[in-house]
Amino acid sequence: MSFDHHIKHLCKLLVCHFRNLFRIRKYLNKESAVVHAFITSKLDYCNSLFYGLPNYQLRKLQLLQNMAARFVTGARKFDHISPLLVKLHLLPISYRVVFKLLLLVFKVLNGLGPRYLVELLQYQNLSRTLRSNSLGLLLQQKSNTKTYGDRAFSICAPRLWNSISP
Repeated sequence: MSFDHHIKHLCKLLVCHFRNLFRIRKYLNKESAVVHAFITSKLDYCNSLFYGLPNYQLRKLQLLQNMAARFVTGARKFDHISPLLVKLHLLPISYRVVFKLLLLVFKVLNGLGPRYLVELLQYQNLSRTLRSNSLGLLLQQKSNTKTYGDRAFSICAPRLWNSISP
């Protein structure tokens, strides 16, 4: 469940794609979708599973995203990356993971998600009438294990959803 092997394999694959792209860089224009097709799509695939991973593992993926941003913009190695990510409308990897989870929760709550996920989420119903009843908070379950249990969809989704509710 640590995803060490998966992240290592993904990094090797993306570095290989970068080597090939750097060889043909002079033939590509800036608006080319090649980087998105090879790099960003692989970083985004099932990245909601990366919720709760240690920072050292997410850092590896963030470095690959930074490399893709530098490739597209033509920036140098030591240029600051934040303005480049803003210019390309890219979220850092840790925020992309949270965004993907919240998007999935939104779809589930509005009937657009898979049925097996709908059964995992429940609205919080209190016996008393409180102002917080109208906020649409989700029932937070407790997990038995700290490391893997907190990463389950039924545990992390209500926690994230309730943290952004007004």
